[in-house]
Amino acid sequence: MQLVAVLALEDVIAFDLATPVELFGRVRLPDGRPGYRVVVAGEESVGAGPLRITPGAGLDVLERADLIVVPGRHDPTAPTAPEVLTALRAAAERGTRIASICVGAFTLAEAGLLDGKTATTHWLGTDQLARDYPAVRVDPDVLYIDSGSILTSAGASAGLDLCLHVIEGDYGVAVAAASARIAVAPLHRTGGQAQYILRNRPTHQTANLERVLEWIEENAHRRLTLADIGAAAGMSVRTLARRFTEETGQSPIQWLTGVRIRHAQELLETTDHTVDRIADQVGFPTTSNFRTLFAQTVGVTPGAYRRTFRPVS
Repeated sequence: MQLVAVLALEDVIAFDLATPVELFGRVRLPDGRPGYRVVVAGEESVGAGPLRITPGAGLDVLERADLIVVPGRHDPTAPTAPEVLTALRAAAERGTRIASICVGAFTLAEAGLLDGKTATTHWLGTDQLARDYPAVRVDPDVLYIDSGSILTSAGASAGLDLCLHVIEGDYGVAVAAASARIAVAPLHRTGGQAQYILRNRPTHQTANLERVLEWIEENAHRRLTLADIGAAAGMSVRTLARRFTEETGQSPIQWLTGVRIRHAQELLETTDHTVDRIADQVGFPTTSNFRTLFAQTVGVTPGAYRRTFRPVS
């Protein structure tokens, strides 16, 4: 039986903490024995939104843990207590598996455990993680990443995917499938986090492009060229391309494609329009072009996306 220590830091996200506690705690092996012993480790009492949580163990339990799980905090950029970082670094040096859920990746990055590694986190935090910790290769599109002794997951329910992945690696498909049935969750989900991202929305970081971004939002359904966008912005094509690269990390046409993809997602979620009609409505030149770019960007086909997000009538 493996010991799982779930770290409870001040301001912990209760959902992130409860996911590994419940999932690992309910694992049963074929002979009925529990697969894991789960403890919550941390200070005497921590806030978790409207809740207060009293951990059952101190940080010293991390020294004996086979797996340490670090949930996210509501403010992932808040400094972590030095003794927690020290304990995590010591565990990593011993080769203990350490996994983060959602923005718990910020805590691992603060401890230096993600340097030189590929990691993920909730899609709303991927840009921040990449800015704050440039030594980390951030992949915003996946549900989780297993780098061996260090594992990271995307937001919210992706913690389920990560925990099920760990269970499958420890005890095999049958035990993991049984755990998935108890959680009423698929053992493996189609696609990754990419299908949940809202793309190319203007933010404070794109304030200098506000006027042209609003124009693209309103005109993305038209057959636009780079020259059309430049004219709307009152810039030369060269200046336009430079501004977009500086403020969005994308070319104007890449930004336009992202807007069209987002508009298509909205139509797939809210209408019964055919894929052909949606491709035309949002501005793609052909349905095949739309299908290809949608799958490349979102990670699933338009039909699979609709089945996931369109309410059953």
